[in-house]
Amino acid sequence: MKQNPFAEGWYRDPYGIHDDRWISQGVPTNLVRDSGRESYDFPPDRPLLDAELVPVEQAASGDADGSDLRRADDVDGRPYDPAEARRGAILAASLPSIWRFFGRRSTWSR
Repeated sequence: MKQNPFAEGWYRDPYGIHDDRWISQGVPTNLVRDSGRESYDFPPDRPLLDAELVPVEQAASGDADGSDLRRADDVDGRPYDPAEARRGAILAASLPSIWRFFGRRSTWSR
């Protein structure tokens, strides 16, 4: 297989064992997919054929909504909201100041 150090994402399994295999920085990983179902299977310990990586086609609509990038343990069905993330970061950064204002001492130091 011709190594592409920038290859990242789902590609046809270069070993031919599964439908697709996740490639990270040009290296096959243990994350595989068969008939849309993801599982883990470490790549075999054998050299690959000298062939190009074949990327998996996107959904028929061609619109990537990012739903395939959600974590399995993410039970909150809401889409990512940058404004909400910013508010959360500001709150987390200001907690020590809030604690000092109300008299609670922080257990960590800067």
